[in-house]
Amino acid sequence: MKVEVWSDFMCPFCYIGDTKLQQAIKNLGLQDDVDIEFKSYELDPTAEEWSGVAFVDIIRSKYGVSVEQAQRNNENIAQHAKEVGLNYRMDMLKPTNSFKAHRLAHFGKSKGKELEIVNALFSAYFEQGKNLSDNTELMEIAKSVGLEEREIQEVLDNDDMFANEVNKDKGQARMYGIQAVPYFVINDKYVVKGAQPLETFEGAINTAWGEINTQKKFEDLSTDDNSGHCSDGSCSIS
Repeated sequence: MKVEVWSDFMCPFCYIGDTKLQQAIKNLGLQDDVDIEFKSYELDPTAEEWSGVAFVDIIRSKYGVSVEQAQRNNENIAQHAKEVGLNYRMDMLKPTNSFKAHRLAHFGKSKGKELEIVNALFSAYFEQGKNLSDNTELMEIAKSVGLEEREIQEVLDNDDMFANEVNKDKGQARMYGIQAVPYFVINDKYVVKGAQPLETFEGAINTAWGEINTQKKFEDLSTDDNSGHCSDGSCSIS
């Protein structure tokens, strides 16, 4: 079974939602039966690299709220993360352009390390306060999941590497009408939007899995039960 996940590394609810999805799959014992495919989505493709401004000040300026309101918002998000076992450090966040991180994620995918690199990038940003546009920090993140240093450096130095893959994901998102993330597509049929409750993910996966494993039942359109037929080595005699 396939689950496609559109997310952005700058989105706090994406890491929470992805964690819930993975937990739901584990709870259902389907780790070996569900293929998670992460898709790139940029909340702000025009974003600059981190300028050194504190995250709370960015929120205050962007939404026109007080420092106290911005801090409360951050605390609420951190509490949501804590409920699924994540330790968000909202005071350490370094908002930046995420395109390079998405390219690195696709590189990891090409090496069979998709889940590992995506989780590592999310954790580095939200739990460790790393700058996801800094090549030195991205190098360490990628090395931590077993990727080879020379190849990582090649990706980081070449802005074109895996750019097409990122843009393809973004184009598919536009085609699907995706305007907010996280966005989950299960077996090309069911959609889950946002960091829904764990039970919602379990229910959606269970539904899709049940359809795969339910033997197709044919609709009987016969009108005469006594029509000629043969079975068990004999034929009906009319």
